Amino acid sequence: MVENVLDPEALERVRQRVEELYEQEGENAGSEFRKEPGARRLANLVDKGEIFEGLIATPRILELVRHVLGPRMKLSSFNARSTDPFTEDAQPLHCDAGAVADGQGFWVCNTIWLLDDFTSDNGATRVIPGSHNWSKLPEEVLSNPAEPHPEEVLLLGRAGSVVVMNTHAWHGGTANRTANPRRALHAFYSRSAKPQQQYQKRLLRPETQARLSPDVRQLLALDDPENDRLSSSEQKASGFLK
Repeated sequence: MVENVLDPEALERVRQRVEELYEQEGENAGSEFRKEPGARRLANLVDKGEIFEGLIATPRILELVRHVLGPRMKLSSFNARSTDPFTEDAQPLHCDAGAVADGQGFWVCNTIWLLDDFTSDNGATRVIPGSHNWSKLPEEVLSNPAEPHPEEVLLLGRAGSVVVMNTHAWHGGTANRTANPRRALHAFYSRSAKPQQQYQKRLLRPETQARLSPDVRQLLALDDPENDRLSSSEQKASGFLK
């Protein structure tokens, strides 16, 4: 967890833009990817405000992502998730994109941008330490991945912090037993040789693509023919959403 990545002013600007998008998109919010009962979602955030373009290229965060994935990596998707108040259901434990490490090592890494404090009762993410090394998906081992796990720990932190997590590790959101939503952004990265969860070249409007810096274009794999081949199918791999 990296604290104070967003200062109070930047945090408030991001919160305001996220709430504007939830209001504008209404029932269609998150439809570019998948919807989730008990939560509000947004997808394709790179296309929805210049404020998001800077976040995905934050140097300190990319340094940590490359520690997990190696130097050849790319943004796979950029979403928002807001757990509804008084939502008792927890996410099942899952690995992002249903991914198990392959012969070349780890290939998924998620960054969780805390827009609200993550507390023990508002839906903080739980994770099973060390499970990124088990080469098993939780649904292959557990009779009910939604149940509490004896080894789980909660990722607790202050708004403005960013969690960088190897998401081969078993993890999931917990129940929000408070009267307020618990909001976060999820900038998800993968090794370059894997498909993007959301094919950025197809999703981004031409005017968005035209204004992006060369570094951000590279991070989004916009000029990479191999990514076009890998990512242009309609598959949208998720750890647990159907």
